Amino acid sequence: MTITFFSAQPYDNDFFSKANTEHAFDLVFNTHALNEASAATVKGEVVCAFVNDNCKAGVIEILAKQGVKLLALRSAGFNHVDLAAAAKYQITVVRVPAYSPHAVAEHAVALLMTLNRKTHKAYNRVREQNFALHGLLGFDVFGKTIGVIGTGNIGQVFCQIMLGFGCKVLAFDLVANKAMEHIGVRYTDLHEIFAESDVISLHCPLNEQTRHMINAEAFMAMKDGVVMINTSRGGLIDTPAAIRALKSGKLGGLAIDVYEQEEKLFFRDLSADIIQDDTIQRLMSFSNVLVTAHQAFFTREALTQIAEITLGNVQAWQQGKPSNLVSGG
Repeated sequence: MTITFFSAQPYDNDFFSKANTEHAFDLVFNTHALNEASAATVKGEVVCAFVNDNCKAGVIEILAKQGVKLLALRSAGFNHVDLAAAAKYQITVVRVPAYSPHAVAEHAVALLMTLNRKTHKAYNRVREQNFALHGLLGFDVFGKTIGVIGTGNIGQVFCQIMLGFGCKVLAFDLVANKAMEHIGVRYTDLHEIFAESDVISLHCPLNEQTRHMINAEAFMAMKDGVVMINTSRGGLIDTPAAIRALKSGKLGGLAIDVYEQEEKLFFRDLSADIIQDDTIQRLMSFSNVLVTAHQAFFTREALTQIAEITLGNVQAWQQGKPSNLVSGG
């Protein structure tokens, strides 16, 4: 069976080829993204897509005409997929619901610590023989109130790490996790999280209810100087509102590994290009903004699990026992 990959990077080739020794699928790796043009070139029943591939209705229709029966996402998120169109054209959609939650949670902590203690700036200074400390002042994370929005697998790990730092952890989710409450996490509403948190970290999925949940009104309800971390989905934050909050000082720091328009930027080298996205350029002009390019998942353990689960999903579907379904078609 042939699996056609889109937006494939060298590490996809490495990890999927290794995992494929147990399956012997025919893996076709395309570095370009899935879109209406590339969908028309697919031969075979299975397509493997990543988070920034175009899986909207028009693309789904073309894939169906090409004979595609399975869309295997090598990601947990599926907000980029038109599930109604997949059902209409009887394309089954599967995903990787969980892979090393420690990878993403640890990256969120790394973003917080780097933004706070300015280690990225210190590194560059010292390389230029500048050993001055002016401008590198941070704060003790110990004793601070951390607001965590979303306590799925990743949010739970992040809570545990922050408790280990000696922080007070407030959490919001649709259902309180008893195990988290047992170790000291207190569930509350968004109003209290916004009002009380020194740091807010986002760990919830992107859907119609959560899109732009961090907007101008939310920023107004927050503490002055609050630090925000987002390793979930870019669309959770209204970026123009975040820029206004940064300019006013309401937002004391912003560290993001995701960006609402990232599909035109991330996972590619644009160092020789003129970036046309004025919003991301404005964001990166702030000294208290830290951006990484969807790197949080990027550990050996996570990539191994993504490859093994994705190929396992294809095998299960092939055997008529699909697993990790998003839509049964």
